[in-house]
Amino acid sequence: MAIIKAFPVAPKLNFLSKRKLFLAFSAFLMLGSIVSFATLGLNFGVDFRGGILLEVRTNGPADLGDLRSRLSALDVGEVTLQEFGAPTDVLINIQRQDGGEGAQEAAIQIVKEALNDTVEEYRRTEFVGPKVGGELKQAGFLATVLAMAAIGLYIWFRFEWHFSAAALTALVHDVIATVGFFSLTQVEFNLSTLAAVLTIAGYSINDTVVIFDRVRDELRKYKKLPIVEVLNMAINRTLSRTVLTSFTTLLALFSLFIFGGEVIRGFSLGLIWGVIIGTYSSVALAVPMLSFMNIRAGVTSSNDKDETGDAAPAAS
Repeated sequence: MAIIKAFPVAPKLNFLSKRKLFLAFSAFLMLGSIVSFATLGLNFGVDFRGGILLEVRTNGPADLGDLRSRLSALDVGEVTLQEFGAPTDVLINIQRQDGGEGAQEAAIQIVKEALNDTVEEYRRTEFVGPKVGGELKQAGFLATVLAMAAIGLYIWFRFEWHFSAAALTALVHDVIATVGFFSLTQVEFNLSTLAAVLTIAGYSINDTVVIFDRVRDELRKYKKLPIVEVLNMAINRTLSRTVLTSFTTLLALFSLFIFGGEVIRGFSLGLIWGVIIGTYSSVALAVPMLSFMNIRAGVTSSNDKDETGDAAPAAS
């Protein structure tokens, strides 16, 4: 509560004076993310690449070296193991076996026999074929593109094309930066982390719309001020709301990351990064971009009216 009371309601920070620096940093971040994705790729989970996934609970603290040695001797292809939350829980990924469903079932049975004396419980057993994994990749990509297109159309009708272009640029920036984050950290990318990417897009556009609403109000109110001053004013007058909303969201996400367990760790980590980068892009990318567009004081949605009741002037 003390932090909230101490935060200035309307600071007077000159964000627009650094707009070229912000744009350069954003361009560098996007380029770095693209290079990371092209060189390192994503650490796709079984959801996307297909294969066998076993979540096991051992009799005592898991000896990963012993388990890895046993599985390597089975000739079932590439096997990866990782501790999954508690010291007794282990996640085993096995590459897809040649053949159909019968070959996968046979491989699972061989693994179970090899680990029989060390495993107390098989908590999860999953198999995803390569066709299903490929379809999920396509569906996930399509869902992301359609969501961003729908958001862009909404901003266009709600405001003007200038705002839509700026918002879409910020959204693309956030998505690419998030994919780059997963590529660089090699955190497993599965359906839950894809959900995190879509959630980030929604969270980011929410911040952007709030600031754009204030930008539109200030443009109607201060028609004779330079556009840079009006944009600065709009950012500062919404800054406390933006920062405090992100801060409280991060508190919840860090709690999920620390106490939520491995199942949602990738999801919560992606959202933590997304909230940070989404807040940055709303303030330091989306709004400053308007200053480079053909926008002037008085621009509003064509459905709005100015303070005198007449139709407000449109963008030139």
